Amino acid sequence: MKYSLLALLALGLTIGRAHAQERPVLGAPPVVLPAPTAPAPARPAETTPTTAPEIPIYTAPGTQPAAQPQYQPPAQPPVTIEPSSSSPSGLELPGREQARKAAQQHAEQYTRFFIYSGFGLGYSSYGGISQFSGSLSPALGIRLTDRISVGPGLSYAYNNYGFGNYYGGGPTTHISTNNIGVKVFGQVRVIDQFFVHAEYETTRAQLLEQDQNGNLTGRTVSRTVQTPLAGVGYRSQISNRAAADIVILYNFQDNYSSIYSNPVIRFNFLFNIGK
Repeated sequence: MKYSLLALLALGLTIGRAHAQERPVLGAPPVVLPAPTAPAPARPAETTPTTAPEIPIYTAPGTQPAAQPQYQPPAQPPVTIEPSSSSPSGLELPGREQARKAAQQHAEQYTRFFIYSGFGLGYSSYGGISQFSGSLSPALGIRLTDRISVGPGLSYAYNNYGFGNYYGGGPTTHISTNNIGVKVFGQVRVIDQFFVHAEYETTRAQLLEQDQNGNLTGRTVSRTVQTPLAGVGYRSQISNRAAADIVILYNFQDNYSSIYSNPVIRFNFLFNIGK
């Protein structure tokens, strides 16, 4: 009983002390509350990454993740490089094919040998006598350089003479002759397709006969005639191996013993042969 009264007394003292502490004490300093703090600035929103996030792939323990398939370009057929006489290594450098074609074209156009054949026409009138001439002159040409050519050949000339006023106005009389010979020619290409042409012919010719006073008798006689010719020409290229020429020549032996009348105009054809 004694101990119960002591316990109640102690509990009452404790409650009375607590109430005494909660009462305001006279002369005590006022209670200062802390000032409100400013709210923290908002964090900027995180930007969305440009690349998609990697999705983890579950793999069972003790296994390796499967490799992702990669793009494989289609297989190209193998390129075989074969060597040639112009390219022993088999490699083609830039511009080599164009240079080879140009060299081939040049070689075809300027082979060492060529056939040079043509025909010529001429007409003249002197002292009442008219002369019409036609000629054929095939030859074999040899190129010494790209610009200089020489070669031997044959020549045939046909002449028809007309006599009108020569015999005092009588009826016109015609005499025909045939001439066969050999020749040599030379050409020098000057610029572009223009060239200088010269020939020298030795011909067994039928000529008009003359009496002691130099008058024509109306008959023919056979003689050997030397004919020097020279002039200029122009070449028109038909293809790499063929060309056509027009040549105008002057006969330095233009007299009654001549087989060509001035000017001598010839149309020649050139054909390259060989390599």
